[in-house]
Amino acid sequence: MTGYEPLNTLKLVAQDIWVVDGPMIRFYGLPFSTRATVIRQKNGDVWVHSPTKLDSGLIAELNDLGPVRHLIAPNWIHYAYVAEWQAQFPEAVSWAAPGVRKRAESRGMDMQFDHDLGDFAEAPWQDEIDQQIVHGSKMHREAVFFHRASETLILTDLIENFEAEKLPWWMRLVAFFAGITDPDGKMPPDMRQTFRNGKDELRKAVDLMIDWSPERIIIAHGRWYTSGGVNELKRAFRFVLES
Repeated sequence: MTGYEPLNTLKLVAQDIWVVDGPMIRFYGLPFSTRATVIRQKNGDVWVHSPTKLDSGLIAELNDLGPVRHLIAPNWIHYAYVAEWQAQFPEAVSWAAPGVRKRAESRGMDMQFDHDLGDFAEAPWQDEIDQQIVHGSKMHREAVFFHRASETLILTDLIENFEAEKLPWWMRLVAFFAGITDPDGKMPPDMRQTFRNGKDELRKAVDLMIDWSPERIIIAHGRWYTSGGVNELKRAFRFVLES
């Protein structure tokens, strides 16, 4: 149980954008809920951010939605299920954020990516989805996206917002002392430390996200934000905006 059931099914966010809550995974021994974001582009192509575990029900829903054309591995951690999606949807193009290829190779994973993600929106979605790479950390270079039509910002790990009641008691303590519990979720402290010499670059990235004026913010772990996106960004990143 993750607290975000039902799992492995499309959940409507706004027109042509859905989330898929996936099963729990363990990272450094800690339980993390997972979440994918699915966008149907104007031409009918399906764009999938941070793919989660596939099952027959989800495959059927996706096939009804349209052809899966783009698989996005948005940072060096969120790539584990991409190979599974590649096998199911062989016509899809796979896109990797900086560091993903190296990480996969270091884990002995036989995985191929077609393209690397850059600082600006890629041609197949540039008319609908904005994009940037968040610089400032040598370890964590996350690709973030903004779906203009739905005013939705799509992050992965830059904000974590765990709901205490959905965690085992010992994980509640970890999340509380890390400062990543709802309603004050933010960047986890170990990641924040990697930006200590790159705060100017991080601030520039956050300023651009604010300029996009998102109403919603989808994140991979914990409660995502259905409204007030700009204020949530200012709150979550106050450590860099106010420094």
